[in-house]
Amino acid sequence: MADTPYDDQNIFAKILRGEIPSHRVYEDDHVIAIMDVMPQGVGHALVVPRQPSRNLLDADPAVLASVISATQKVARAAMRAFDADGVTITQFNEAPAGQSVFHLHFHVIPRFAGVPLKPHTGKMEDSDVLAVNAARLRAAIDST
Repeated sequence: MADTPYDDQNIFAKILRGEIPSHRVYEDDHVIAIMDVMPQGVGHALVVPRQPSRNLLDADPAVLASVISATQKVARAAMRAFDADGVTITQFNEAPAGQSVFHLHFHVIPRFAGVPLKPHTGKMEDSDVLAVNAARLRAAIDST
């Protein structure tokens, strides 16, 4: 981990630079929150720090504080926006733990009783569906 440098060509770095479009639902000086294009459930969002780090293991503690605060804000809004029964927050560190994009990020997934998470198959969600879900989540964030 420590010997592996940050790759500034990862998809989140490209999104942060505006090279790849995204459905943003929240942003401040430290983080952005976007809809996951391969959601495991309705309303699945990602909270991504602007500062580069591979994952939690090499992140600046001040960055972590900003990211977890934004994650809480998005999670609370997701509960309201999607009338969810709960919310799953996940974060992976290195490939053996399931990390596939090597830029720190937290998954915020609204959960519903009796509804399992969809597998992460690599199938992208329709952009119109993501836009509608982003608008719902953005409205719930803005109302706080």
